[in-house]
Amino acid sequence: MKKYIPIYILLFCLASVFAVSCSGVKKCAPPQLDLPAQLASGAAGDTLTLADIDWWTFYGDSALCRIIRATLDNNKNLLAAAARVEELQQLYRIDRVGLFPTLGINIAADHETNDYANESFKRDPEFDVKATLSWEIDLWGRLRWAKRSGRARWMATVEEQRAMRVTLIAEAATAYFNMLALRNELAIVRRTMDNRAEGVAKARLRFEGGLTSELVYQQAQVEYATTAALVPNLESRIKTTENMLAVLMGAYPGAPIPTGQSVSTEVIPSDALPLGLPSQLLRRRPDLRAAELKLQSSMAEVGIAWADRFPRLSFSLQGGWENDDLRSLFSSPFSYVAGAIAGPIFDFGKKKASYKAALARYEQSRLAYEQRVLEAFRETDDAVIAFRKIRSTAELKAISNNAARKYVDLAELQYRGGSINYIEVLDAQRRYFNAQIELSNAVRDENLSLVRLYKALGGGWKD
Repeated sequence: MKKYIPIYILLFCLASVFAVSCSGVKKCAPPQLDLPAQLASGAAGDTLTLADIDWWTFYGDSALCRIIRATLDNNKNLLAAAARVEELQQLYRIDRVGLFPTLGINIAADHETNDYANESFKRDPEFDVKATLSWEIDLWGRLRWAKRSGRARWMATVEEQRAMRVTLIAEAATAYFNMLALRNELAIVRRTMDNRAEGVAKARLRFEGGLTSELVYQQAQVEYATTAALVPNLESRIKTTENMLAVLMGAYPGAPIPTGQSVSTEVIPSDALPLGLPSQLLRRRPDLRAAELKLQSSMAEVGIAWADRFPRLSFSLQGGWENDDLRSLFSSPFSYVAGAIAGPIFDFGKKKASYKAALARYEQSRLAYEQRVLEAFRETDDAVIAFRKIRSTAELKAISNNAARKYVDLAELQYRGGSINYIEVLDAQRRYFNAQIELSNAVRDENLSLVRLYKALGGGWKD
């Protein structure tokens, strides 16, 4: 006897093949990047980059390295990001096992009594030990797209955690260099106060001895008071910066902060900056990789919405024992097999609208990714330009500082020789004081610009 395949099963299979051959993400346009030939003014074809240097080598100051290590170990935001990674990893496991059958077991006992009209009283007990195996056949790829989406979301959180590491390292280094610069400025102010206190004492003796007018004495006092007035603000800013570092390290304000002796002026020459290739920036910066993975997740969501428009095919197999007598339970085998096709026939366009909404979300993610790439290249270009210009400024400030120091020496020598007034000595000292502060700030800005460049290139996320 021949068996014929029912026509509806054949049509279903043909529809399945046709639907699977049509990709649900074919309307998802790829991102249009059109990367430039090189980064900023970096040499074309240069594969080296500052980001290849490990942060503990790039920041050679041992005190700063201890601060960064404590930040990476204890910062609360970074620990929360690690917990977020764990959450998305477990959610991905849920999406992944959705492709496989599920097995459940049911052990039940019930005792039903029936006392219907015109019928005798009946007892109807039942005992069950049954296992159920259920499985959804992923005809349209909905479960596979869900798995891809879950993995992309999980890996995006990994990259976001790395991006947070890069940001925290930059914040710690920035606060550290600011703190050193403020302490150096405070030291300059106090040295200047000592010199001006000595100048006030000399001016008072000369005034009381009738060698100079009161104007010189009062001017010396003004210079001293003006300098002393800078101390409270500097001490406040230093304490605020130390508190910022303490919180970054996961500690309360007032915790001891490791510090070096002075701000380093040893930086990479501005005419030999290894910047790498544009494609390296996409791979090096974790925030760009996170944006790309979110784009992949959005594409997978489009696939899910597309596959959700078609019926779902599922099978269920149940087997075990069933009897109204517990003693005879295992002598009463039970089995049940079921297959089901469930899907909407007419839903007023809800599934189609959901698919179009997923496409619109993908388009938003694509444009957001393209915008993030543009911003990353702008940040890198700005950082390169800023470092080179600030480096030049620091060199000029060093020349100005040396000249101002010589100016003070010459002014004091000429004053002792009687060829100039003391007011000119005070003016020379004021210029030298300002030159020292400006040089300290220029060195700080030079270090901070290098921190920003290292971050813009994606350095610092490796352990």
